[in-house]
Amino acid sequence: MSYIDEIIQQVIEKNPDEPEFHQAVREVLDSIRVIVDANEEQFRRDALLERLVNPERQIKFRVPWIDDQGNAHVNTGYRVQFNSAIGPYKGGLRLHPSVNIGIIKFLGFEQIFKNSLTGLPIGGGKGGSDFDPKGKSDREIMSFCQSFMSELFKYIGADTDVPAGDIGTGAREIGYMFGQYKRLRGVFEGVLTGKGLAYGGSLARTEATGYGLLYITDALLRDHNMSMQGKVAAVSGAGNVAIYAIQKAQQLGAKVVTCSDSTGWIYDPDGIDVALLKDIKEVRRARLTAYKEARPNAEYHEGKGVWSVKCDLALPCATQNELTLDDAKQLVANGVIAVCEGANMPTTEDATKFIQEKGILFIPGKASNCGGVATSALEMSQNSERLSWSFEEVDAKLKGIMENVYKNISAAAKKYGMEGNYVAGANIAGFEKVLSAMNAQGIV
Repeated sequence: MSYIDEIIQQVIEKNPDEPEFHQAVREVLDSIRVIVDANEEQFRRDALLERLVNPERQIKFRVPWIDDQGNAHVNTGYRVQFNSAIGPYKGGLRLHPSVNIGIIKFLGFEQIFKNSLTGLPIGGGKGGSDFDPKGKSDREIMSFCQSFMSELFKYIGADTDVPAGDIGTGAREIGYMFGQYKRLRGVFEGVLTGKGLAYGGSLARTEATGYGLLYITDALLRDHNMSMQGKVAAVSGAGNVAIYAIQKAQQLGAKVVTCSDSTGWIYDPDGIDVALLKDIKEVRRARLTAYKEARPNAEYHEGKGVWSVKCDLALPCATQNELTLDDAKQLVANGVIAVCEGANMPTTEDATKFIQEKGILFIPGKASNCGGVATSALEMSQNSERLSWSFEEVDAKLKGIMENVYKNISAAAKKYGMEGNYVAGANIAGFEKVLSAMNAQGIV
């Protein structure tokens, strides 16, 4: 059995009931076989892959909090500090009922390579809780966030581990967590990113993941002698990533006709009204049924169905494993030319393989959604310098980073005889930098 197959088997045996983590490890290790097989003896001697797939540290803790009626609740908090070879741990805090240690490990493992691809000095980590912010008052969310940070603060710092927002963790939650961290540690430092502009946040951070997705999609199309102009795009999700992906896609000349939330989806043949979507989701925090009420030409459908719409570009921006094999078959039958992931691993393994086998352009999330963490790292730089850059400065840096990511993953795929395979290219390009740093630092 090859070294890679041994490690995949070990991961499955040692981490049962963590299918998302298994999937992430398998996808990365399968892509880097060409490097590992050529260096198998040395890598085995140094237990390189064992060190790569095992987090440096896993933290699990209880989070007690009080609701508005005076009742106590207990959630579970997590922080997985996966790999610090190229910099402080960096990765979001996800607040969602689906969160468990396997989800956090999958996200943290992906984050190692995503962060490496940005070219910035940040390692991989992830955290969160099974707490659900939906339906909670501001006071209840503050109670939870303060309790969560009362434990997490022991393990993080501006040069150690810098968490950020993620699903369920927006500016409100980051603000409450930052306030509690400052209160407990007595220091004002850039320990969290995604902060408000009044206390060290970065302009363009809110837009960064969605904008970055479109900058790399645009680079992909231009490299294949195509343009965003006139393309029809289907987007899933209606959160931060989806909203700003829709906005930037339409600025670049595409027409986005779908979006979705956890209960249903919208088809708007006239193009999604971004201002209305922002009002519904960011101000009113309402369901997409409100979109249909305001736009009579739009259609609202319960459940799933975003990928049934005829489109040129598919941009999954909701959550992991949302785009299945059946969805992929429907997209291909409808003539899709590119699938670029805005969420973390939103396409299932079999769907990814099918899309690639059919010759459809495909960029994985670790490359195409790294704009958010790249801009978080730019926020860290601004905090360290006690400076605030303009929106235009940050946006220009983001665009340059995403175009460079595309260039690097394309070059890595070509170098190893897999031209056009951007999954392999992303994993190889991300791995090579981490490998170099790990080798330089010894067996630690």
